[in-house]
Amino acid sequence: MALKKQENMLYEDAIEELETIISMLENGNLSLNDALKHFERGIYLSRSSHEKLQTAQQQVNILMQKCSSVALQEFNQ
Repeated sequence: MALKKQENMLYEDAIEELETIISMLENGNLSLNDALKHFERGIYLSRSSHEKLQTAQQQVNILMQKCSSVALQEFNQ
């Protein structure tokens, strides 16, 4: 598994890698040392993904606040 820094990963790529790690851990065929390494990577991916999701949610909230201050006009064709 090629390890990328979370800052350079797309949210979707991080989630995909996290799902792979979960499957590997659930399979139970890893040594304790490997399982701990994958678990640590999974925690890091999870935190990074959560931060990216929070950032996206904040951006949506800001955009929605800006849009709500604009009065809607009737659409005429």
